[in-house]
Amino acid sequence: MNDSPETGPCILLAPDKFKGSLTAAEVREACEKGLSGIFPAATFLHAPVADGGEGTTEAIIDARGGKLEQVDVLDPLGRPITACFAMVEVQGKRVAVMEMSVASGFERVLDVVPPEPGRASTFGTGQMIRAAAMHGAEQILIGIGGSATNDGGAGMAEALGYRFYDKENFILPALPDRLEELVRISPPATVGTLPELLVACDVDNPLLGARGATRVYGPQKGIREEELTRFEARLVAMADAAETMVEKPLRDLPGAGAAGGLGFGLMAFCDAQLHPGFELVAEITQLREQITAADLIITGEGSLDAQTLHGKGPAGVAAMAHAQGKPVLAICGVTDPEVPGLNKVFSLILPLRPLASSTEEAIAHAAELISHAIRESQDLIRPLVRASS
Repeated sequence: MNDSPETGPCILLAPDKFKGSLTAAEVREACEKGLSGIFPAATFLHAPVADGGEGTTEAIIDARGGKLEQVDVLDPLGRPITACFAMVEVQGKRVAVMEMSVASGFERVLDVVPPEPGRASTFGTGQMIRAAAMHGAEQILIGIGGSATNDGGAGMAEALGYRFYDKENFILPALPDRLEELVRISPPATVGTLPELLVACDVDNPLLGARGATRVYGPQKGIREEELTRFEARLVAMADAAETMVEKPLRDLPGAGAAGGLGFGLMAFCDAQLHPGFELVAEITQLREQITAADLIITGEGSLDAQTLHGKGPAGVAAMAHAQGKPVLAICGVTDPEVPGLNKVFSLILPLRPLASSTEEAIAHAAELISHAIRESQDLIRPLVRASS
C-alpha cells in the first residue's frame, strides 16, 4: 500500500506503557497525532501490549471489551480487600483474565515494615480463581508477576478446598506458617470442576535450589539470609506432598519457581499450563492478525534496553512483525546504544531523551515529544512504509 492521499497506509499502534509517564493508550494517541501529519489518509489499528504482568487485564479489556468483576478477597497478610478480574469473550468462550498481584502482590504489603514474608499467602489468588469459576469462566488466564509470597501456592490451594496435614494427621493451621511440617495433602471433591488455567509466566526458575523461588526472589520479599534454609524447607515439604498427590514430578519444570512457587502450585493443584505471557496475551488480542493487515507497526516502551530483548512486549511485537516481513518503528523514552541486537530487532528507534533538556522534562512532556519526534523523522519513516508495499 502507498501513502497517497487516496490510499494511505494502514498503521498498527502497539506500544506498551511508558512507566511513570504515559499509559499505553496515551502513547498510542501521541503516535497517531504525529503520524497523521505525515500520512493524512492513514488507517490506524490499535493493539494493546502486555506480558501477563501489571496492566494485562486492562490491556485485554481495551482490545476485546468485556467487564471488570469485583471480588472480596484477602491480601497476602489476611486483610480484607477488593480485587478485580476481567470477563471477556474470545472465540465464543468466556475467559477470565486476572493478575495474581492484585490479590497477593508485593504492592499490597508495602505498608508493613518490617515485611512479614513468613505469613504471606496466596489465599486471595485462590479466591479470585474460585470467583471466576462461579462467574462461568470456561478458561482462566492468570499473570503471576509481582508476588509478595513464597508459599508454593499453598494459600491458593487452601482457598480452593485442599487440606494440608502434618505427620499426626492434623490439619496445619494458619498456612503458610509451619508449612515445613507438611506431610500430606488431600484434594477437594470439586477439584475437577475448575476451568482450564493458562498461566502467563516469563521466568524459567525451578521451584528449589540455587535458582529456585526462595534463593533468587526471597530476599526481595524480605526473607533474611538466616531464614533462607527454613523457607526452602517449606517448599521442599510442599513439593514432596504435592508431587505424591498428583503422581508426577513438577518441581524442576521451568517456571515452577515463579511468584514464590505459585507456578508450581498452579500446575499441581489446578493442572495449569505455563506459557510465555506475551504470547498468551497476543493470542487473545489477535495481534498477529492485526500485524498481517498493517503496512507499518509502531511499538515501544519507556526504556529500550537489555531487558527488552528478554520477553518484553515490544520485542515480541517486533518478532511477530518481522516474521511477516513488516517494518517496526520503536518509540522510547531512552535507549541503551550499548545493547547489541536492538537495532536488529527494530527497523527504526526514536528515543525522546535527546529532544529534552533533562530526563524530568522528557517524562513530563512525553506525549508532545512523541508526536514531535515522529514528525521530525518523517524522512526516515516514509521509506519504511514504501518498503513494505
